Amino acid sequence: MASQFTIGIEEEFQIVNPETNQLVSHVAQMLNEGAELFGDQIKPEMLQSVVEVGTKICGDIKEARDELLKLRCGLLSLCEPEGLVISGSGTHPFSDWRDQQVTEKERYQEMLAALGDVARGLIIWGLHVHVYVPDPDIAMDVFNEARYFLPHLLALSTASPFWVGRPTGLKSYRHVIWNQLPRTGMPDAFKSWSDYEGFVDLLVQTHCIEDATKIWWDLRPHPKFHTLEFRICDMQSRVEDTLALAALSQAIVAKLYYLRAQNLGFRQYPRAALSENRWRAMRYGLGGKLIDFGKREEVEERTLIEELLTFVDDVLDELNCRAEVEHIHSILETGTSADRQLAVWAETQDVQAVAKMLVEETMAGMEPMESDLRGMPRR
Repeated sequence: MASQFTIGIEEEFQIVNPETNQLVSHVAQMLNEGAELFGDQIKPEMLQSVVEVGTKICGDIKEARDELLKLRCGLLSLCEPEGLVISGSGTHPFSDWRDQQVTEKERYQEMLAALGDVARGLIIWGLHVHVYVPDPDIAMDVFNEARYFLPHLLALSTASPFWVGRPTGLKSYRHVIWNQLPRTGMPDAFKSWSDYEGFVDLLVQTHCIEDATKIWWDLRPHPKFHTLEFRICDMQSRVEDTLALAALSQAIVAKLYYLRAQNLGFRQYPRAALSENRWRAMRYGLGGKLIDFGKREEVEERTLIEELLTFVDDVLDELNCRAEVEHIHSILETGTSADRQLAVWAETQDVQAVAKMLVEETMAGMEPMESDLRGMPRR
């Protein structure tokens, strides 16, 4: 039986030449060939070396798993005839933003005109998770409270330690690039759904944005899908990591919703305080400490994530996502994509080797579909 907290997942992939491990501007051709079979599940992004795919609305994470595998294998089918592959991480280890072609689409041309080189520099890839919230008034309470856990999700998903061939010293440099845009980062809290809508109306009226889709916070109420959209995570190479992060996001929403429905709640903290933890997650990933604002002290990130897993434990069976959330323990034990990338760098001092590793992880277990891209991938 499908949960009331339905879920949707969007993954942004790099299009890569496996011989050179360089990004390739090829999304226009992929869209032409895949649109009939994928429909609106495949989309371009600002740059031609980026392709986004999104699942349908899924009743649970098991259904989302099948969707993700289908979409990844479908992309591989589109890439293979051109001798290309897909790769997943928050940044490319060495490709230069100045070499990328901008997508010829009105939305992106308008962004380019408005933002200049800030828009051209967006060779970054994210993982977005939508969770449906049945009651819009409770949804805003959940939104306000879920902000506390955004640094936890970022620390678990860090996958962008390199920028234009250099180790940056950060585990998620993607957010450094993304933060150059307006209306990004940690959102403020809102008193109610109508309070949020009033803010959006103000931005529209003053010609800051055309609509609420131009708000790009780490967590946002989606104006069309009536979901809370988690946008904090770097793109993942491994499907199991994507599923774990998506399931944990869904569990956070469900837990906070049930608390609020019982007239209980999780303490809310100001944006400035939460942004301190966001920076720590960007910089150190799982290897650092976050601030426990209740205790007013620093606590190991891994300890706080274990506490988060305990916090959501009682909703996992209802959501049918226990196995996926328990994979978080594996990430805590072995590290994130950023940790693996830096380990390859430490051993080889070669960003080409890092890029090759990411392709191998993304392609592991994937096979191109033989004919019907709507069918399930071969096992």
